Amino acid sequence: MTPPSPQHCDLLLTGGTVLTVDDARTVHQPGAVAITGTRIVAVGPAAEFTDWQADTVIDCTGRAVLPGFVDGHNHLYQALARGLGEGMSIVPWLCEFMWPYSIAMTHEGAMAAARLGAVEALRTGTTTVIDNHYAPSDLVTTLAVADVIERAGLRGVVARGVIGERTEIAARRGQPEGLFRFTAADEIAMTRDALQHRPRGSKVEIWPAPLNLTYVDQKLVRACVELANEYDTKWHTHCCESAKDPLGYLDAYGVRPVQWLAKEGLLDHRATLAHAIWLDDAEIEQVGAAGAGVAHNPSSNAYLASGTVRLRELRESGAAVSLGSDGPSCGHRQDLFEAMKLAVYAQRLSTLDPTSCRAEDALELATREGARYAGIDAGVLEPGRLADLIVVDLGRPHLRPVHRAVSSLVYAARGSDVEITIVDGQIVYRDGECLSIDADAAVAESEYQAEQLISRAGMSGLRTPWAR
Repeated sequence: MTPPSPQHCDLLLTGGTVLTVDDARTVHQPGAVAITGTRIVAVGPAAEFTDWQADTVIDCTGRAVLPGFVDGHNHLYQALARGLGEGMSIVPWLCEFMWPYSIAMTHEGAMAAARLGAVEALRTGTTTVIDNHYAPSDLVTTLAVADVIERAGLRGVVARGVIGERTEIAARRGQPEGLFRFTAADEIAMTRDALQHRPRGSKVEIWPAPLNLTYVDQKLVRACVELANEYDTKWHTHCCESAKDPLGYLDAYGVRPVQWLAKEGLLDHRATLAHAIWLDDAEIEQVGAAGAGVAHNPSSNAYLASGTVRLRELRESGAAVSLGSDGPSCGHRQDLFEAMKLAVYAQRLSTLDPTSCRAEDALELATREGARYAGIDAGVLEPGRLADLIVVDLGRPHLRPVHRAVSSLVYAARGSDVEITIVDGQIVYRDGECLSIDADAAVAESEYQAEQLISRAGMSGLRTPWAR
């Protein structure tokens, strides 16, 4: 776009390499982005903005300017147990580590973890977080987590984890009784109340989130989907993360999980499925035909040896595929630069085809596809879009020389290379400082709450200095 001249804007970023990730995948070298209020008003070559007037001008020479990242699947409450649970596959990891941790989590611990997670997101270029929160999932804590995310300056969603009564599959998997705190009726009532407090269009929305298709009762899953329809919002769930998930579901119900959703008319554009690793051909086609979303979590999938998604097939089917960090206890770092790199590498290892996924694909997942998945008008730098963007320093030794900015960002950059994070047109992180949240206080409180929680959960044995 050639902007009219002269013009005025609130904030002008100029001189950097601007990766728009627009439909034409335009890259301006050097480029400029003009912002007024919460929206981008112009994007183009820097030479076309020389007569523009701005309240604030930032020289981005030697830097990349790109859309902010969307973290499509996270568990912020897990931040107090980073680094524990080593060497387990998904079911033992849950039963021996995560479920006891979740049961022992308090309101105060969840707040501390959410603050720490928000700080990490801001510092690493994430502007939208989909937080699948379920510990504890009472109404007060659910809404308080949403408040923490918004006050930190982020956009996002709290997908309230709905579990209900203990099903036969849950009992067979060894899930403890203490995890099942609420009746199905209570779960729906609390989620409805949360939706009314934070409806669609809120900066941080609430979504219904039946925790896992495998062991949440089918009637409760249906009720959550109906609630999403009623409030015109999306819904979220874990789906086929383990190879045993679809087989166990088939044994219990005579159908695979995604096939059941499709058959019952519950699979549509509102569905966001975390993991979706073990889908068959028919299910991939059903997800794509429905316009549903999938959150790909390459770091946690590798950590738990769960497998990896059939990324090319999912994207070709029409599914909106986002990247997720999947929580500090499993992905360890909420760093979508790392997730982009791992996403490419996992596909190449699984297919033995270096063309199966490229740097450009990964950047699309973290930006425009993530925004499509989340249902927000962001992820692309073009006029009219929400002004959620980041500035990355390309001058650091591990990034030089920069022959192709997209390759440097995906393969060599780290979250710590982010200099500026902008959400809704507001600078919320700059040069090492979070501007809307006290990062030092968040770290200190999380350290205190972590000590209390690990002791309360009886998990001190997991802190052995050297595992054998």
